[in-house]
Amino acid sequence: MCGIAGCYQQADGQKLVDVMSDRIAHRGPDAAGTWHQEDGRVAVQLGHRRLSIIDLSAAADQPLSKHGMTLVYNGELYNYRALRAELATRGVRFATSSDTEVVLEAWRAWGPGALRRFRGMFAFALFDAETGDLILARDPLGIKPLYYLPRGGGVVFASELKALVAALGSELRIEPGALVASMLYYWLPEQRCAIGRVRKLPGGSWARVRPDGSVGVQHYWRPADVAAEAAAGPPADLGTVIEESVAAHLVSDVPVSSFLSGGLDSSIVTVLAHQADAGIDAYTITFRPEDQRLEAMPDDAVYARKVAARYGVDLHEIEISPDIVRLLPRIVDVLDEPIGDPAAINTLLMCEAARERGVKVILSGMGADELFGGYRKHLACVMAGRYHRLPAGSRALIRSAVDRLPVTAAGRGLRYARWAKRFLTFADLPEEPRFRRSYTLYDPAELAALVNPDLASYVDQVVAEHSDLYHDNSLQDEVNRMCLADTRMFLTGLNLAYTDRASMAASVEVRVPFVDPVVAQAAFSIQGSAKIRRRQGKVALKRAAGSWLPQEIVHRPKASFSAPLRAWVRNDLQEVIRDVLVGGELVGSGMIRREALLRLIQDEHAGREDRSKQIWQLLTLELWYRHAQSMGVAA
Repeated sequence: MCGIAGCYQQADGQKLVDVMSDRIAHRGPDAAGTWHQEDGRVAVQLGHRRLSIIDLSAAADQPLSKHGMTLVYNGELYNYRALRAELATRGVRFATSSDTEVVLEAWRAWGPGALRRFRGMFAFALFDAETGDLILARDPLGIKPLYYLPRGGGVVFASELKALVAALGSELRIEPGALVASMLYYWLPEQRCAIGRVRKLPGGSWARVRPDGSVGVQHYWRPADVAAEAAAGPPADLGTVIEESVAAHLVSDVPVSSFLSGGLDSSIVTVLAHQADAGIDAYTITFRPEDQRLEAMPDDAVYARKVAARYGVDLHEIEISPDIVRLLPRIVDVLDEPIGDPAAINTLLMCEAARERGVKVILSGMGADELFGGYRKHLACVMAGRYHRLPAGSRALIRSAVDRLPVTAAGRGLRYARWAKRFLTFADLPEEPRFRRSYTLYDPAELAALVNPDLASYVDQVVAEHSDLYHDNSLQDEVNRMCLADTRMFLTGLNLAYTDRASMAASVEVRVPFVDPVVAQAAFSIQGSAKIRRRQGKVALKRAAGSWLPQEIVHRPKASFSAPLRAWVRNDLQEVIRDVLVGGELVGSGMIRREALLRLIQDEHAGREDRSKQIWQLLTLELWYRHAQSMGVAA
């Protein structure tokens, strides 16, 4: 895992690459390198920061140049040994034992066809001296990030947005539509970037940049096509597919550890990995008891301890009790874009603790909820269809009763009251808006009332984009349509994004065996009725897990990888919310309306409604907005 940066057809390219490489030094503390070529036809400069995982020798440092091709590569290729053997039969001679050299030679041998052969996570740039073209590519599901900016007659690119901002801040401008999208979702869909003109290379795509500055993007892997093909075939042997994926993700020349929350997904990954390699240990998080009470959080560590004890896994516990006022500006900078999910703090602190113990690679169970219908929102949307069939009078009585419920009492969070209120925000809506409202922070009218009237049109645009993407498939059941939408939006825009930034800020690589093309295809071969049945989600995965885990873990209540957000908003951050948010740039500039913001805060403090996520998101957005301006980015 590494960081890459580069310039193509830029007169000031070397200076920019030096700045960008320094800004993402955290992604690769083990080695750094640059490479350049300037002639009458092309100018290209490439930079690399290395976190050494496979082939730890200096021979595998990057940029890697060989026979007219030069590569900077961020990621891991789990099937590189098989591809290397195949390339060797074609006469290729290798100078290293790295997967980096396999990527370069695979491209030489198969061109874009190599991308569908790769099983791994990656983002890379490859310069071909013969054609003068620059190739950019990203893994199928968008695990590894790659930002690029068309500039003049070429492009500038990097692993993180902050690198582009550090190098070119005075040339850039904040994109207001993206800020509105971040308020709706509390993260940014892949189709949008917080900085105007900067683009994210889509997962499953590659781009060819030619010497004349033209950029052509092509897709080699489309989730909707893969899902449709899988749905038309027989159900996959899910257990075998998952076992093989976890085994593949253990390829490493350094020790591998695992996240273990005690939930189903992390338990599957940890136990299967430990069966393959008894040396694998695990990390879990705990919270202060007072924070758990207000959050109404289950004690996941109890289950993590049970799994670890049963299978002999060495478990390291990390208590999450940060100085959130001090940490908040840092996590905003780490996350790169306005992402308002406090779970990123858990990832950062856990990875820092693991790194202090010498850990470079950690496995995660991320992705299973999106693919197998494991979120509460999936079950809630299915239940909403049944609720909608109740008589209108009955629904009115239910709504009246739920509206009167408080969300906290005597310093304790009332979880079921929160869930009931949330459910009623979308229960009467049609399928697509119902799903959107099940996980966004506002309905469109609420968001339009919060932002400046000049920004209201962006609300309609963002909502329309969600509708277009949700309907862009040929799947026949609602559950799989939700899973596909989550795979294309929620997984890449939020979970993979914050995991990459937070883990790499600690110089730790997180691998995600469920976020794998083979696993994804297997997931969509399973009908929605086999994923959600009656009042239970992730049924097919639980059935497969029965051969690996005790029933107590397989069927334990669903818990989220969250943080004591309500305790922070109610207690630790009260002054910051007043001084930084209410008295901040977003209100002062008129981007958000002061009275609407104050109503959110009052509802939260009175315990009438749970507005903690909205307040946290707006606070992090305020800090992001200030930081961007401090870097010279125009509003």
